[in-house]
Amino acid sequence: MDDQEHQHLRELAARAARYAPEPPPAPSRTGKDLPLMQTVTLNNGVEMPLLGFGVYQIPAEDTERAVSEALAAGYRLLDTAAAYGNEEAVGRAIRSSGIPREDLFVTTKLWVQDSPAEDHTRRAFETSLEKLGLDHLDLYLMHQPFGDVYGQWRAMEALNREGATKAIGVANFYPDRLIDLIVNNELTPQVNQIETHPFFQRAEYQDLMRRHGVQIQSWGGFAEGRNDLFTNPLLADIGKEHGKSVAQVVLRWLTQRGVVAIPKSVRAERMAENFDVFDFRLTDEQMAAIATLDTGSSLFFDHRDPEMVDWLAKRRVDA
Repeated sequence: MDDQEHQHLRELAARAARYAPEPPPAPSRTGKDLPLMQTVTLNNGVEMPLLGFGVYQIPAEDTERAVSEALAAGYRLLDTAAAYGNEEAVGRAIRSSGIPREDLFVTTKLWVQDSPAEDHTRRAFETSLEKLGLDHLDLYLMHQPFGDVYGQWRAMEALNREGATKAIGVANFYPDRLIDLIVNNELTPQVNQIETHPFFQRAEYQDLMRRHGVQIQSWGGFAEGRNDLFTNPLLADIGKEHGKSVAQVVLRWLTQRGVVAIPKSVRAERMAENFDVFDFRLTDEQMAAIATLDTGSSLFFDHRDPEMVDWLAKRRVDA
């Protein structure tokens, strides 16, 4: 590597440091003989695990087994949604695990509601809670920035004040939508779950969210393998330096940035591998090198595209 390349990496490292979060608290054990877990503190004081298990696109018939294996591997943050169609299976796995409710952090999501949005939001929440078999949620997210967003949000604020959900947030909100929601409502979202991976890194948006007290959470952290992520030479070389897989490098890159990650797998050995990412740390130079992979755009779709907005906003999820 010549001097010019070294200088470029130093500049990227400086940029990465500018957007880097405060160091997370010391890891705490999630259970006897389980790996260490780090947490982030949301803007209302609620503690949220930095790494969890997502169930997007896991068929309902496979979800109970997958979640049971994830809980056995040490995961305590579970992320589902009404639109995924597998809340009941997640609930069964929770009940059969024997893990105390207070040791779990359960998230589900509200789909776009018809008018009157406040009434329908409360009904949708109660339906999700019943399917999960729980008496409260840890986090309730508005899944899409469409429909009567403000009516939905007022209902979510009320649920939070009543203690039915410890935290509330949004998903797929771009900066303009997020700031407008913050300015025009009483409560600032605790979380915004957005597409975040090495090819769409969202560093500047993360900095904006941090200034407003909103925790970034990643969906699609592995980009669903697009752009040949799992064979990327840069990520593979970094993995070799630490004795880790590409997936572990990506998850450490996310969590080291303070981004909550929710990887999905239906294989127990892969779940365990994805969970084992807190025993190493990427160097500033490695973080800067990964920054060069950013394309600055989605690998899936843009939530501001008129055709996509039309499709998402019209879609309904059966209760």
